[in-house]
Amino acid sequence: MVLADVTLRDGSHTVNHSFTTEQVRRVVAGLDRAGVPIVEVCHGDGLGGSSYQYGFSAVPELELIEAAAQTARRAKISVLLLPGIGVRDDLRQAAALGATVARIATHVTEADIAEQHIGLAKELGMTAVGFLMMAHTGSPEVVARQGRIMERAGADVVYVVDSAGAMTMEDVHARVSALREALACDVGFHAHNNLGLGVGNTITAARAGATWLDGSMCGFGAGAGNAQTEALVAVLQKLGYECGVDLLPLLDAADAVVRPLLPRPQVLDSKSLILGFAGVYSSFLLHAERAAERFDVDPREVLVEAGRLKSVGGQEDILVEIALGLSTRGAGQAEAVTR
Repeated sequence: MVLADVTLRDGSHTVNHSFTTEQVRRVVAGLDRAGVPIVEVCHGDGLGGSSYQYGFSAVPELELIEAAAQTARRAKISVLLLPGIGVRDDLRQAAALGATVARIATHVTEADIAEQHIGLAKELGMTAVGFLMMAHTGSPEVVARQGRIMERAGADVVYVVDSAGAMTMEDVHARVSALREALACDVGFHAHNNLGLGVGNTITAARAGATWLDGSMCGFGAGAGNAQTEALVAVLQKLGYECGVDLLPLLDAADAVVRPLLPRPQVLDSKSLILGFAGVYSSFLLHAERAAERFDVDPREVLVEAGRLKSVGGQEDILVEIALGLSTRGAGQAEAVTR
C-alpha cells in the first residue's frame, strides 16, 4: 500500500495558499521521519494555480517544492498539475527542483487533455499519476473508459478522485472496482470528508483494489478536509494492511507541527456537508463564503445552486454570479435543498 500525504497541497486551500518555506520544511521532515513515502507540495489548485482566479501563493510554489525536496530524506515529492492551469514548463521546473511524482488532474470526462502532460512526466523520469476529479459525476463505465486513456498515455497509477466528498461507500466500490478491472497499472483513491466518510471510503477503495491512498494530516484540506492521514494509518494497521508508516512519529508530527497551522478546526459543519450533499468541488467552500458575505446571502444556498448547475473545478467565478442572483431575487428563493 502506497500512502500519499496531501497536507501541503490540499491543505493550501485551508490557509489561502499561505504556507511558508519553514512550515513546509517542518511538515516534510515530520512526514519523512514517520516513513510516509509520498508528500505532495504545491498550490492547492496545482502548478500555476497562484492567480486572481484561485488565490495567490504567499511564497512561490517552486520555492516550496525546492525546500521540500531538500528536506526529504526518503519521501518522494509530488506535484499536481491541471492542464490549462499549469503548463508543461511548470512541470519541467518542478522536476528540476526535485519533484519526482507528477499527478495530472482532469475532470472525470476529460482524460484526453492529460495525455501530453503524462507523456512529459514520463520523459522527465517521474512517476506519472492520472487524477480523475469529480469522479462521482461519472458512471463506473465512464471512469474505466477515461482511466484507460490515461494508462495508454503512460500513467503508472490512475486515481478515482472524490473531489466533492460526495460518494457513498457503494459509489467508491463501484468506481474503484471498475477501474481495477479495466487497467493493468495501479489504482488510487483520493477522498474528501464532506459526508463524514473520508476514512471509511478510503478503506472501501483499498478493499476494491486501490493500492495508492491519499490522506492529509489532521484532515487538513478543502471543504471538511481529506481522509485524516494519522487516522487512516491507524485503521490500515488494525486491518492488517502494510503501508510502511510508523504511527507514533506520525502522531507527533500531527500534534506538534501540523495542528498549530490550522486557522480553524477542520470540522464537518453545515456548509462543508452541503458540498458533499450537492456534489460541489471542495475548494469552492471559501470562495462561496466570500461571495455570500459580499452579497449578504446564505453560503449554503450558493453551494446548492452551484451543485444544481453541475459546476466543476475551475469555475469558482460562478459563485459570485450565483450569490448576486440570490441577492437580487431574495435568498429564500433558491431551490430547496431537499429537491
